[in-house]
Amino acid sequence: MLKKLVATLVVSASAVSAAHAHFQMLYTPDLLREKGGEISLKAPFTHPASSGHVMTVDKPQQFFQIRKGKKKDLIDQLVAGDWTSAENKGPSYEASVKLRGLGDNVFVLQAAPYYEEAENKYIQQITKTIVNVGGLPTDWEAEVGLPAEIVPLTKPYAIYEHGSFSGIVKSEGKPVPYAEIEVEYINYLPDMKANAFAKESTVTLPADAFTTITIYADATGTFTFGIPKAGQWGFGALNVGPEKEYKGKELSQDAVIWVQAHAINKPSL
Repeated sequence: MLKKLVATLVVSASAVSAAHAHFQMLYTPDLLREKGGEISLKAPFTHPASSGHVMTVDKPQQFFQIRKGKKKDLIDQLVAGDWTSAENKGPSYEASVKLRGLGDNVFVLQAAPYYEEAENKYIQQITKTIVNVGGLPTDWEAEVGLPAEIVPLTKPYAIYEHGSFSGIVKSEGKPVPYAEIEVEYINYLPDMKANAFAKESTVTLPADAFTTITIYADATGTFTFGIPKAGQWGFGALNVGPEKEYKGKELSQDAVIWVQAHAINKPSL
């Protein structure tokens, strides 16, 4: 009886976890920086809006940087670590990278496929995070050429709170009409030293339906989302990559991009 109860609870927890969006994070606190220098990038596969379950993942397949059109392989700089959420402590990866000079640094992480038991399928997310130094735009709007990619039409690091973000969903360079896109707010700020989400949320969501917001691209693969709150937001275009099967099971190859909105502060009197 006890074994059956434990199994039921595990399945129930998995079902709740699957109901919220999975997001491959590639997080650093500030996407718009005045100066370069060393930054830390944290890459848990989790549910950032709810401080949800941290999934157990294998080492990413690719991790690289694009700067002024040149690609630099960073896979050897990834190190294994862990990440703690309100639900559990799970394995993660992280890297320390030095930013040199002005301009955009496009970081790309292609995760290993993750088996989601509750959905009986694999999920592979290809994530972009763009970090700018000094306000000089160089690479943010360039298409990297990923199998699944969100190409930004708005600077991902220079968005006003209550502004909007637009992008084009592409599969092997071709727009994906009516792509389904999940959106989540990092509602529990990452503690970079503790490798954990904050215990308290930034905002109180009006209802559970706001944990993961679903939108759709138009016929050209283009979408726009109004951003109501300062902070970092993730956009995940689902099942848009060319690969549809892995180890004999369905594969959802998703494109993810992270953006940051900034509050407009009133001048002090």
